[in-house]
Order: sequence, then structure tokens, then C-alpha cells
Amino acid sequence: MKKIIIIGATGETGMYITDYFCRKAKGEFEIIAAGLRKTQFFDRYNIPYYSIDIGKKEAFQMLPQKDVFAVIYTAAVMPGRMKGYNPMLYLETNVCGTLNVLEYCRKVRADRIIFTQTIRDLGNKIGKEIITADAARDFSYKGDHAVYVISKNAAVDLIEHYYQEYGLKRFIFRLPTIYMYTPNKYYCVNGERKIMGFRYMIDQAISGADIELWGEPEKAHDILYVKDLAYLFYLACKSSLDGGMYNAGTGKPITLLEQIKGMIQVFGSDQKKSKIIYCPEKGSARQYTIDISKTQRELGYEPQYGYIDYLKDFKTEMEDNRFADLFQGPAKTKEA
Repeated sequence: MKKIIIIGATGETGMYITDYFCRKAKGEFEIIAAGLRKTQFFDRYNIPYYSIDIGKKEAFQMLPQKDVFAVIYTAAVMPGRMKGYNPMLYLETNVCGTLNVLEYCRKVRADRIIFTQTIRDLGNKIGKEIITADAARDFSYKGDHAVYVISKNAAVDLIEHYYQEYGLKRFIFRLPTIYMYTPNKYYCVNGERKIMGFRYMIDQAISGADIELWGEPEKAHDILYVKDLAYLFYLACKSSLDGGMYNAGTGKPITLLEQIKGMIQVFGSDQKKSKIIYCPEKGSARQYTIDISKTQRELGYEPQYGYIDYLKDFKTEMEDNRFADLFQGPAKTKEA
């Protein structure tokens, strides 16, 4: 049976991707997980798991060497998981690690690789124009995200080289923020740990406390649920095309006011509902619209989760906390 290797399976995104493929595709593909953590978590799915460091090319000898159809590659060093600032980690993992993954794909004659790019490669366009799939890069060389974006751009260029030189099909998905439940509600901003804004507002809605709406209520951006991303990866595995760059999203921006009202609706109690406190003097959220027409046209994609659907499923995942034992140890930086 053809194999799908999921590299980064123990990351927050990777765990949902692996779970989806084990439920959706296990009968048509052999699913194999790989990640940095040492864990027995994947025993519950009855699939092989390999603990590897993608920065070490010899580690790939542990993985299957034949019948590999696709490599889903979500492992990365990200600013949101980096305490302090160490730009060398971006190069060691996001560039050198990608080259090691690509060499593995070449040696085992994999048919395709599925990869994630950051929307910040078009950072200067955010809030100014619709983000299209094949737009030329336009990003800032300043700030704590700059080297991260450079490293992801270099990874995309390496993947394109392996497509043109060796015929490795490539499906690269440009991602906005991916929304999902995990036990960890914190991320790093400029190397400092802070609670994620949407998790704070959900906590406020649960307790019935007031929720501040900063800036302009009609500012809107795309809300992509991780299970729609998993669905996209599945479609990429089923596609007969050579791939390319695709936008991942819903194509339907949700205003900040709609976001907060949805949280109150889904997470609030009948006994005490949060009130929205308007704070127009405070900074507005980013606004952007993602064009997913190419993704729809070439891959047959239609989002499965509307905004309220996502919130309801998030609530279910939070109550079930299915992945809690995967994150009992200290958090790593090398998996998205």
C-alpha cells in the first residue's frame, strides 16, 4: 500500500492532520507519523511513529525507504513558539531541515510533498488588497518575523527546485492563522509569552465577563479551522495535478464584531452573557481577504466549517481534550 509520511505529527497542527488522515485515509494509504517528541501517543491509531530531528539527515534512514507516495511536512520553527530570539534556528530547521526532507523524498522517489507557507510572504499586501495565490512576494525585512519569512521563502524555493529538477510534485499552502483547540493557549510575541487573543476572549465568554472590542468592529479577516486544512491536504494527496502555490482559507472574512458575538453565542452561559465593550481608541486587528478561487478550481475545495461550525467543534475538542497526553512534556519549537 502507498505510504503517506506526516513529518511534524506531534506539533499542534500536525496532530490534527495525523488524526484526520487516520480517520479519513487509512484504508487507502498507509499512514506513518514522524515528529521530534518521544511519545507512544500514536499507538492509539495503530500506526508507526518515528522520533526524528529533521536537522539531521541521517535520521531519515529510520523512515520507510520504499512505496512512499506523499510527504506531508508541517515541522517548522515559528516566531509564535520561540522564547527570546534565535534566528539561526529558522535556518537550521526551516531551510536545512527542508533540504533534508527533500533529499529523502528524492531518494525514496516520493510522488509529492505537501508544505505550508506563511501568509507573511505577502505581508506588505495585508490590509491593502486581496491576497491571491500566485502574487509575487512582498514582505517586510524588518521585525522579529523577517528571518522566519526569509527561511520559509527559501524552503519554498528549494521545493520548486526539486519539482523542476526531479519532478517532485509540490502542493504548497499559504496559511493565515490556523485556529484549533490545544491545551496551550499561549504564544510568543517578540519572544515574550502572551495569551492568544481569541483564547482570552473565549475564556471571557465562558465566565460571562465583559469583552473589549478594540478598534473598528468591521475589520475582518479569514478564520481557517485546522480540520479544513487537513481536508485540503487530503485533496492534495488525491489530486492528479503537479500542484503549485495555493491559498488556504475560507474566502469569507469574519468581522471582529461577528467573531466576538459568535464566541458569546457558543461559549456563553444562559445565566450570564458577556457584554461587548467598544474601545475604538485602541489598535484595530489586521484585515485581509484571501482569494481561494485557485484552490477551489484546481483541488475541488469547499470549506467544511463556517465560523460558528468551527466554534462549536472547538468547544467539543476543548471538552474532550483528546490530545492532552501528547503535550505533557515541555513544548518544542520545531513543530507547527
